[in-house]
Amino acid sequence: MAAESGAGTQAVERALSLLTCFTDEHSELRVSELCERTGLGQSTVSRMMSTLDRLGFVVPDARTGLYRLGPAAVTLGSVALNSSPLYRAGRPVAQGLAQATGLGVNLAEFRDDRLFYLCNFEGARSAKSFTMAGRAAPLHATGMGKAVLAAQPAAYVRTYFAAGPAHAYTPRTLTTPAAMEPALAEIRSRGYATEVEELAFGRACVAAPIRTRGGAVAAALSLSGPLSDLDLPRRQQELALTVIEAADELSVALGYTVPLAPPPRK
Repeated sequence: MAAESGAGTQAVERALSLLTCFTDEHSELRVSELCERTGLGQSTVSRMMSTLDRLGFVVPDARTGLYRLGPAAVTLGSVALNSSPLYRAGRPVAQGLAQATGLGVNLAEFRDDRLFYLCNFEGARSAKSFTMAGRAAPLHATGMGKAVLAAQPAAYVRTYFAAGPAHAYTPRTLTTPAAMEPALAEIRSRGYATEVEELAFGRACVAAPIRTRGGAVAAALSLSGPLSDLDLPRRQQELALTVIEAADELSVALGYTVPLAPPPRK
């Protein structure tokens, strides 16, 4: 029985290792490429891909011999999204915000030192031909990521940079704790984060944190688009108030009680 259990676990691990080879950059792969990426033998890969094909997790192209992910993978992804309270609360908020502003709206959760996009909606001025859902993004080079980092202890920030994921995407990317700390202090002070060409040239965003019932920052929401559309020199405060209000709405949906602003002094 123990031997069977071990063999079954190994088969699951191998099947999952094959599925995780498929990425945005490599969405179609041959058996030989899967062998190279996993280190598995050709007969093993061929056998397992045939099984995954039969179960609907991959689809082969009879002409090219390339495999791509199949409908069963899409179904699982959809189930995972729909089971997320944050996704269920955030989807209509993000969609409405995109329609109202004409900008891109992104919702992502914080997990394993990265952001994972749950959904994105594009406004009339920032259309994309692909979805961000399911993609991962770095904490240090995105507005949402910096909104999350600002809520973490200083020791976490130091460990994050020491672990090595903070490489530069553009010359404006902050890649050291010394460079990041003033930015995080400013985010804590004003309650939102900005990112200007730190992940990609010509792009910017304004982001706000989303908190759980206990007050921990577990996700973030952002407005994003071309520099000319965000026009931060003129519109930053307006956009910040918009995204903070929407993020607070989602925090409340997750059970967080947003503190009331103190009454003005007389």
